[in-house]
Amino acid sequence: MKRPPNHPANPAGTSAAATTLQLVKERSSMPERRTAIVGAGLSGLVCARILQRHGVPVTVYESDTSPDARQQGGSLDIHEDTGQVALRQAGLHDRFLARTHVGGEDIRLLDKTGRVHVDKREPPGGNGRPEIDRTDLRRLLVESLEPGTIAWGRKLTAARPVEDGHELEFADGSSVRADLVVGADGAWSAVRSLLTPVKPVYTGITIVEIRLTDAATRHPEALAVTGRGSLFALSDHRYIGGHGGDTISLGCGLRVPEDWVAASGIDWDDPDSARAGLLRHYPDWVPELTDLIRGCDDDAIWPRPIYALPTGLTWERVPGVTLVGDAAHLMSPFAGEGANIALIDGADLAREVLAGPDLEASLTRYEKAMFPRGAKSAAGSQKGLDMLFVDGPPRKLIMFFKAMSLVSSVTRPFERVFASKKGNRP
Repeated sequence: MKRPPNHPANPAGTSAAATTLQLVKERSSMPERRTAIVGAGLSGLVCARILQRHGVPVTVYESDTSPDARQQGGSLDIHEDTGQVALRQAGLHDRFLARTHVGGEDIRLLDKTGRVHVDKREPPGGNGRPEIDRTDLRRLLVESLEPGTIAWGRKLTAARPVEDGHELEFADGSSVRADLVVGADGAWSAVRSLLTPVKPVYTGITIVEIRLTDAATRHPEALAVTGRGSLFALSDHRYIGGHGGDTISLGCGLRVPEDWVAASGIDWDDPDSARAGLLRHYPDWVPELTDLIRGCDDDAIWPRPIYALPTGLTWERVPGVTLVGDAAHLMSPFAGEGANIALIDGADLAREVLAGPDLEASLTRYEKAMFPRGAKSAAGSQKGLDMLFVDGPPRKLIMFFKAMSLVSSVTRPFERVFASKKGNRP
């Protein structure tokens, strides 16, 4: 779900790139560190990219055997005040924009009867939150790193403190030692155990991800329903939503028990069984919506229980270790914040590490900013979940989007004036 900006991109008024460059002017006086980033997701990759741009050696350890080893999810809206700030610091903003979708910021909201409550089109120039396929964004970050930076096929199995840092052990029997360990290893982070025993808990929602590829040619009726932007179809604690486009990427969200995937009797390896099992949960939904399930690709049906860490999770400072992204503040996907917070976490951590030789001071500053930002986004994600999964039609979500449209209609003329004045400055 779209959320209003809440992260000041540059409170000091200078560009992020200039700020980072200034921070590394005295790089030659800094000690050489062994830096290990565990996890090649968005947060770990952008952190590695920024460090590497400024001469800091870094290795990323990833359990996947290759960049294409598994499906990377659907479309992401990258926010002006968080995710795009990180991509600017990484020197990748222009390349990111070249990969975004025209019309990706459209929003369409329906109920189970097919009634359209909101049908908002992307304005000229967009809303500052362009959409990009997660696979494309991750590939951009992977390819921006020096060859050999990512050690593929290295699944972390143990991490422990040693006299000169931390030792990491991997499933292949290898081990390394590092002065700085960054846990970018997602929901079930192995690095997190060095900082806190807290584990994610089930949110009560399971999403079955589906996909319809080559939509314009093979699924024109489906594309007419979804459009090329965000789709929200909701009623009675059920949800079909995601993003349209050349590839339609959707999730079928259900309020079901945690063991539903295994206990439902659905054979998830059999596409016909999976579709039939899903359709039983949408018995009174109009065909144009349930046809999205009937027409989905055979090889793209993935059930995923949704977990989250407690909102506001913190920990005591542990020397040489910190977390970014989902490892630090796993949240539900119902506010569009997870990827953006992951990106700004990685960028902020890199900036603080580059700021000077005192690693513990750098990590303290990073966590001081990261904790409240993550808590605010996690609270927003929980609020989004509570708006989506309700009895009857999605009244709260309708009111939310209509209120956002009213705010936008009032503020957009002023935004254009200020943008014009900014563009005329010498």
